[in-house]
Amino acid sequence: MLTAETAVDRLVPREPRISPDGRWVAYVTAPVGRVGKHPVSGLWLAPADGSAAARELAGGAAERRALRWAADSGSVFFLSDSDERGTAQLYRIAVGGGDPRRLTEWAAGVSGHVPLAGSVVLIAPDAQDRAGDPRVRTVRPDEPVTRPVWDTRARPDRLWSLDLETSAVRPLGDLGDRHVREAAARPDGTALAVLTWSCADREPGIFEPGLHLVDPSTGETRDLGTPALEASSPAWWHDGTEWHLAYLGLTPPGLVGGTAVFDGRENRTEGMTSCPTELVQVDEGPPLALFADGLDTTIRRLDSALTKIAGIQGAALTASCDGRTVAVVKSTGTEPEEIFAGPPEGPLVRLSRTAPDGSWGTQHRLDYRAPDGLDLDGLLVLPPGRTPTDGPFPLVTLVHGGPHDRYADRFHLGWYPSGQWLAAAGFAVFLPNPRGGLGHGHAFAASVAGDVGGAEFTDVLAGIDLLVKDGIADETRLGIGGGSHGGFFTAWAVTQTDRFAAAVVLAGVIDWPMLAATGEHSRFEAALGGAENSPITHAHRIRTPVLILHGEEDTNVPLSQAELLHRALAGKHHEYVVYPRENHSIRERGHQIDVLNRSRAWFSHLLA
Repeated sequence: MLTAETAVDRLVPREPRISPDGRWVAYVTAPVGRVGKHPVSGLWLAPADGSAAARELAGGAAERRALRWAADSGSVFFLSDSDERGTAQLYRIAVGGGDPRRLTEWAAGVSGHVPLAGSVVLIAPDAQDRAGDPRVRTVRPDEPVTRPVWDTRARPDRLWSLDLETSAVRPLGDLGDRHVREAAARPDGTALAVLTWSCADREPGIFEPGLHLVDPSTGETRDLGTPALEASSPAWWHDGTEWHLAYLGLTPPGLVGGTAVFDGRENRTEGMTSCPTELVQVDEGPPLALFADGLDTTIRRLDSALTKIAGIQGAALTASCDGRTVAVVKSTGTEPEEIFAGPPEGPLVRLSRTAPDGSWGTQHRLDYRAPDGLDLDGLLVLPPGRTPTDGPFPLVTLVHGGPHDRYADRFHLGWYPSGQWLAAAGFAVFLPNPRGGLGHGHAFAASVAGDVGGAEFTDVLAGIDLLVKDGIADETRLGIGGGSHGGFFTAWAVTQTDRFAAAVVLAGVIDWPMLAATGEHSRFEAALGGAENSPITHAHRIRTPVLILHGEEDTNVPLSQAELLHRALAGKHHEYVVYPRENHSIRERGHQIDVLNRSRAWFSHLLA
């Protein structure tokens, strides 16, 4: 049987970066679980055509991330904490090998970087800045309440220019105290697009975004106005007449909805029933983009027709300067994640060899309709070697987080209860994509605003009903689980029905108004739900045994949410587990092993 140790110790490749000339792909590998206080990852290099095996450029007990190529494709810049664990510095290593060369001595650490010809733009805090201690917020009753001024928890990241020949560092740009989130260099090297927040704290920073142009030579700065909320992934291109700047952002006007591609103020993807997830800049022609399209993923070109190039079950897209070679992290329902590269239209060749051997559960695509006629999709994972005709099986439904997320037709094995993990123990696993999620356009995503647990709940029940009707699921042995929004959904489900014999709530939302006041996503949470669709309001109805799992230092969904559910279930069958030192995602190897073994044992005992 698949063990928890195999699941959390397996190496997963990520962050592929293809060289400008398309000849090489650099990437990192890291285990799912973290041993010790800090992450560890290795830096690897492979020829993009697969003509030779990948080789490790930098390894050992340190993290490597944020890979970027030099313009001549001869070396890779990356961030690492190899000299001081927990504090990232900028390094450079040649394609031919040798020891990495450290380029910065930044006391507070470097957050990001953009290589240019002869220099590197650094994103890092100023050593002179100090976080507020104590933090003070002042609101005056005789003044309009717009944006209270207060000391921030974190120092803002700023722009700096590092001269590669002299190692001299100078401030770059005039952005005041704004916090730099991302920067992208125009292919001609004469401008930087810079995305900022008003301050480093998510609240109110994310609600006051900015988009700017900075000249990397002179530092001259121009404000381009206010981009869409959650703006990210800036990408340049030239249409033969002028430069364009695109980025991803939340579709206005609400706080709940799908992601769109913006070109200036124009929503280039308005009305589409698929959702852009990544933008990739190329030097020749419009950017490439990944789109979530139901269970599938497609590559499109950001031309006037948003031309579809190919379907690909992957993520973390990267492209050569001419756009003729791409690399992705790709998997299938029964093949774990690996790095692949080739032409955008395919075929792609496998470059990495990290996946463990295993006998995996079979994965089946589902299409069905909600009670109101809405088209829905999802996945069914069955135990290894079994088919639908071998049912009925005990069924566990796992609801994804977000809610703006999805289950794509890829490999599903993580540190949390997942399809392959439970299928290996003999369960059928239903992975539904109810309304509110990713992959069906903005209207689909926005439909849960103020109504979480409403129609999305009946969406999931409709899928379970179908599996019971088809003889795949045993009506008397149904379980449900999920993390974050999936944890909310699970807690909500057992307040609405006694149909489930077991439930697992991981970092779940129990009280929406309290979360809006105490969590990281504030106004976004308030737009999703209120007291009436909070599980705590209806917790007196719960009869299903519940396993509650939560990180003690969760800043996204604070531990107080789990405490509420635990207290509401006093005298009822439940188990409450708190993981010290953990935030919203459980990272420590030992804790991940406990999450997997404890959740599988919970379902195995109660659904036997």
